[in-house]
Amino acid sequence: MSTSPVPVPYIEPWLRGTHADVPAVARAVLHALDLAVEDLVKWTAGLTDAEVHTQPLGLTSVAFHLRHLARATDRILTYAEGGQISTEQLAALKAEQSGEESLAELLVNVEASFSNAAGRVRILATADLNTFRGVGRKQLPTSIGGALIHVADHTQRHVGQVVTTAKVLKALRG
Repeated sequence: MSTSPVPVPYIEPWLRGTHADVPAVARAVLHALDLAVEDLVKWTAGLTDAEVHTQPLGLTSVAFHLRHLARATDRILTYAEGGQISTEQLAALKAEQSGEESLAELLVNVEASFSNAAGRVRILATADLNTFRGVGRKQLPTSIGGALIHVADHTQRHVGQVVTTAKVLKALRG
């Protein structure tokens, strides 16, 4: 993951030729994480620390989504690797609704999580993506490939919610 400036004219990560050494499925996940960081930085720019913790019009706070993005990515990859979430991961999950971090701290945490995730995705890319993985106590069925794709789609879903909430916060300033 990189916090370098977005190229002008803007070209989305999947069209930049990056991560060419990684097989297609994992490359798409890495591109989704790159795009997520760029969008999060762009759309949260100018928000105050207080704003990121508010719930405008009943929407979930930006802070929650940023915490959740970092922590859920770790959990999903744990399942992809064949593990089950630890007591520490479970405690972090339960604490996602609360915190006083600054926007800068939240973004650093997301970037660190995604950087860690990138290495894990690269390793998982070498596995048989059809290998069964059980998720949670009920061992719900997925595969390594399914978990990898979920990292990308889950990330983009929450980034979209951050973008929407950030736009609402800025519009409410009036």
